[in-house]
Amino acid sequence: MITWLRQHWRTFGLTLARLAGNPLATLLNVMVIGVALALPLGGYMLLQNLGSITRQVTGNPQVSLFLAPEAGKADIAALEARLKQIPGVRAARFIPREQALEGLKRSENTADVIATLQANPLPDAFVLETGGSAAELERLEPELKALPKIAHVQLDSAWVKRLETLIELGRTAVLILATLLAFGLIAVTFNTIRLQILTQKDEIEVSKLIGATDAFIRRPFFHLGLIQGALGGLAALAIVYLCMLILNRSILELAQLYGSDFRLGFFGFSDCLALLVFAAFLGWLGAYMSVSRHLADIEPR
Repeated sequence: MITWLRQHWRTFGLTLARLAGNPLATLLNVMVIGVALALPLGGYMLLQNLGSITRQVTGNPQVSLFLAPEAGKADIAALEARLKQIPGVRAARFIPREQALEGLKRSENTADVIATLQANPLPDAFVLETGGSAAELERLEPELKALPKIAHVQLDSAWVKRLETLIELGRTAVLILATLLAFGLIAVTFNTIRLQILTQKDEIEVSKLIGATDAFIRRPFFHLGLIQGALGGLAALAIVYLCMLILNRSILELAQLYGSDFRLGFFGFSDCLALLVFAAFLGWLGAYMSVSRHLADIEPR
């Protein structure tokens, strides 16, 4: 076991030296892999941040019930008692139409418009605090609409559900893009290893003549693919992180206009490690396919 590890460690060092001996070609290959990985990785990061926003907004979903104009005090009292009996409703807060109008008058955006009104156009309303998800609120909606003296039911999380649907669509698009670019990464590694095999053809023939096993000959190429993949993963993380820093300057300025300090968050350590392992695996896979295809064609003369 120790001998096997020493052989791999020695091969690893020789592969690094070979890469360092041709820095321009190494840099170009790493950047091609890095850009290919950065595209889906950046999209995934944006979707993760959008998902965190929707989870914050839907942490305590609300439902607004607007009453019919003819609803009287007795109707309101009976409705309030009925609402408190519905499973999933934590609290039912009644908002008189006069209170709603006063709230609009205090708003800078609507104060001028409200001042021109001759009468109060707003209805009485109930705001329900619930502990359910957006899907549970949708199941509750028909029951609320069937209550007497209810003119309209508004789910405050409806727009969030639309956003969640768009995010899910985005995840599917990112997955398709990542799959296509993964095949591209394998193809790049496949071609790189093919060129390395052709360059070292004489060396491989001599190694076979003196009795080197196929495993011994394949090992440096596997290390080369693995190292290039891992370096490409590091390049992808660096590209995405740099883009995030640039975007956060504008995002923070926009968020401050809405009284928020939102900014894009980067991946955690486990996510970064998973990407590096995945990139290294793709590099190894491309090398394995190339070696299996081309090494058998080289035989000592």
